[in-house]
Amino acid sequence: MNAVMQRAIANALLDSGAVGFSPEKPITFKSGIRSPIYVDNRRLSYHPRAWRVVVEGFVSTIDTRALDYDALAGVALGGVAHCAALAYTVGKPAVIVRKESKRHGRGKRIEGGEVKGLRLLLIEDLVTTGGSSLSGVAALREAGATVADVCAIVSYGFAAAAAAFAQAGLRLHTLTNFETILQESQARGRLDAAQLAILRDWFADPYQWGREQA
Repeated sequence: MNAVMQRAIANALLDSGAVGFSPEKPITFKSGIRSPIYVDNRRLSYHPRAWRVVVEGFVSTIDTRALDYDALAGVALGGVAHCAALAYTVGKPAVIVRKESKRHGRGKRIEGGEVKGLRLLLIEDLVTTGGSSLSGVAALREAGATVADVCAIVSYGFAAAAAAFAQAGLRLHTLTNFETILQESQARGRLDAAQLAILRDWFADPYQWGREQA
């Protein structure tokens, strides 16, 4: 992904309000990590112009990196809307991967169609620890699909997540990165130098930063 596209995606996230900063009042992730930044990419579907930029970013990334796939898979809940929009744009089939099997009906975890023997490209909105992506990939592989690549709007870039993806034999592709988001936020006047320093300290070592804030 080139720098121009990374900036365009970063600004689409900022325009839609998908990225917020709270250096003075950190939030706590489900994983327990305390963070001065939060991302809610579900807001994109309410902002079609920004969303279009993101969908075009997915298309560009797939083309540039020559990702080979038969169908797309969106992980519930965050990845589903983006997967559907991308599938419609490129004319490819898409399935939904539930977090767990339904307790009623046919009890399926994968919805939309048969994946056995297909090469699937997993679509995510955000990668934090990578748990939801890895769980989705495991479900697809168990159903007989081949999955080698995950494409996400952005990742926090945690070392543990990168190691987990590598161990699972997965390549992670992102449309932008948080350094670009921080730079564009500063250019808009949304972050001052002190706030930017706090955020960069967190990205350098989120666990230590959280311990210091406790």
